This record gives sequence, structure tokens and C-alpha cells, in this order.
Amino acid sequence: MTPALNKALPDIEAQATGGLKFTQHSFAGRFVVLYFYPKDNTPGCTTEAMQFRDHYKEFTALNTVVIGVSRDNLISHAKFKETLGLPFELVADTEEKLCHMFGVVKNKIMYGKKVKGIERSTFLIDPQGVLRAEWRGLKVAGHVEEVIDAIKTLQGATKAAA
Repeated sequence: MTPALNKALPDIEAQATGGLKFTQHSFAGRFVVLYFYPKDNTPGCTTEAMQFRDHYKEFTALNTVVIGVSRDNLISHAKFKETLGLPFELVADTEEKLCHMFGVVKNKIMYGKKVKGIERSTFLIDPQGVLRAEWRGLKVAGHVEEVIDAIKTLQGATKAAA
């Protein structure tokens, strides 16, 4: 079942670095930024990971957990995480379960051939496990700031309603 905006997430379970088992209930009470990227150690993905890293304190101050997801295995993720000094965990979706669930697997043309790849996408989940925002096919530049602004807006709306 594909997650839908303003609906609770379906059951999720995936292995991540640091021995973390990621589920839809792992971070109840906190916002979760789940960002999907094509591959460890590639230029765009490295830049994106560094931007999430560089804004990590802001995310933490906003009661938000950042989780990266790609099809790479845990060994690749552990090296990528260590090389970049990433303070957040990376999900190894080697069987593409999360990628298919979130609809980020797309056909791409690479060197004139059709290949199956991951569309760079980010999903914002609220503290109750409800999908509140999604960005698909995004550009890396300025994206992290957009996500932070969306969290601030949602938190402001929550405080106003309380």
C-alpha cells in the first residue's frame, strides 16, 4: 500500500545502520524525514547527505529524525556514513520494499539504456505517523531548507491548534 498524504503510514520494517530496525512506530512522538537517494558515494547523493548533515542540529532542535534510504547494502552505508560523518542512520533497502512502497523506483535512461533507478524524493512524517509532505524528483540545492520550513510550518499549525 502506497503512503498517501495526510494518512497514517502502512506497516514498515527495514534494517538500518547502527543496528536500527526502522518501523513506522520507531520514532513515535517525533517528526521523521525519510529521504530516498539513488546511490552512496555519487556526487548528487553525497551533496544531499552533507546538506542533511550540516543542518542536523536544526532538525534535532525541531524534534525531527532524519533517515536516508537507498538500495545500497549496510556495508556500503556504513562506509558512506563514516566517510561523511553522518549523524543519522541509513536504511539498506536492498530488496526495494520501501522504494516500491513509496513509489520512488522509476525507469531512467542512462547512456542510452533504460534502467531502473531511484527518484530522489523526501517524505515528512508527523509525530503521529501521518505523511504530511512529499517532494519527488527534487533538486538537491535548497531542498533541505524547504524541508525545515515545512516542519516549522507544521509545528506552528500544531501549536496554534492546541
